[in-house]
Amino acid sequence: MSSQICKASTQAIMEAAKDFISFVDKGVSPYHVVQECKRRLTVAGFSELNDRETWNIKPSGKYYVINNFSTITAFAVGAKFKPGNGFSMVGAHTDSPCLKVKPRSLQSKHGYLTVGVECYGGGIWHTWFDRDLTVAGRVVRKTDKGLIHQLVHINRPILRVPNICIHLNRDHNTSFGPNKESQIVPVLATAVQDQLCEKSSVECSATGKHHSLLIDVLCKELGCGAEQVMDFDLHVADTQPSAIGGVLDEFIFAPRLDNLVNCYGALQGLLASIDSLEDEGNIRFVALYDNEEVGSESAQGAASAWTEHVLRRLSVGECVCLLNNCHITMDTGGSSTSFEEAMAKSYLVSADQAHAVHPNYAEKHEQMHRPSLHGGIVLKINSNLRYATNAITCAILREIASRADVPLQEFVVRNDSPCGSTIGPIMAAKLGVRTIDIGTPQLSMHSIREMSCTSGVWQAVQLYKAFFNHYPTVDAGFQSA
Repeated sequence: MSSQICKASTQAIMEAAKDFISFVDKGVSPYHVVQECKRRLTVAGFSELNDRETWNIKPSGKYYVINNFSTITAFAVGAKFKPGNGFSMVGAHTDSPCLKVKPRSLQSKHGYLTVGVECYGGGIWHTWFDRDLTVAGRVVRKTDKGLIHQLVHINRPILRVPNICIHLNRDHNTSFGPNKESQIVPVLATAVQDQLCEKSSVECSATGKHHSLLIDVLCKELGCGAEQVMDFDLHVADTQPSAIGGVLDEFIFAPRLDNLVNCYGALQGLLASIDSLEDEGNIRFVALYDNEEVGSESAQGAASAWTEHVLRRLSVGECVCLLNNCHITMDTGGSSTSFEEAMAKSYLVSADQAHAVHPNYAEKHEQMHRPSLHGGIVLKINSNLRYATNAITCAILREIASRADVPLQEFVVRNDSPCGSTIGPIMAAKLGVRTIDIGTPQLSMHSIREMSCTSGVWQAVQLYKAFFNHYPTVDAGFQSA
């Protein structure tokens, strides 16, 4: 491994990598990502808040709030927090490019039962061919007590998008670009076998919109009848487990690295920092959003007003303290401008994956900005504001990284190449908060199987932990000459 790797034992790096791939394999949809985050937060002593109710926030308290079952914010309140104090924030996203089952997916083609899907986000769609696929997501079902939201994951291959053989498409190796509507269509079964099994593929007994075979497998997994299924939101997912690979066990081969690396890193960094809340004046805040891959403009996306609503509620001038085992609501000196004062003192790390230099396509990178695997966390910079990074936010994070001994590197896109974007510019504009865009380097971004390095996961956790621990001190020492 590179000499640039942080001074950490191989054991610590591998433990983080192994825990991360467990996180990825459980996070087969944004709903499952949030469920796993909720499990880890609950184990760490965080309490769930309901945004339909009044919140009683306590100093040193630890909380989380869920939106749409696919977005989650978690925050730890400093023991010395007062309204008007800042927020130390890390934002990432729970969604990844994938195929999603259409509202009416029942299709039949030339003796095959196929499932209609939509292409969600900007995936490298040819990588979805010849993979062993399944479905995962959520089902809303009707019971005697009302509607119930339930997660589902069929943990075996039930779908496949087969390639056409090269004998019938001689251009395969030169210009293969599948039609997303007619050629990226997973096969579920054959009509012959379906008839032998005495299943009707014409109508779903629940809605008539999907193959009964698909409904049957969902109901078996959920333990319910087809008549209970009201609707569902299903993502197609690869069934191959994530793996640590390479001859030196230095790589991570997995789906959804963009952006579960930073969901995991932000969450674990927050959890690793909570033993220092006693001297903390800020609120440490992690927000993991759905729908970044399609622009973030949803009720649960980073472009919505939801984040501001949460932050405003945390900036009010009341808190609840424990005195002689009694809850006492007390005024903590907040004002009508507490939220605005807090935003001026806050800092957001927009955490999304970065492009490592590709050994076979190095010319695609700007020659002085070629991030490498194991080279450290990437600062993402764009003068056209596709990223929110500037000199001040860079300097602050550089100081924090130096205290944690985490190496940094820079990425700037070529002038003759388009630049992607993140939640960073969106949230910076909506909240008026200082923001930086960073990420760990990876290859194969937006492929069904992506590639990163083991050290990147560990570096991310260490940097986010250091950010939560050191940002208030670094910010307090920032001066204008």
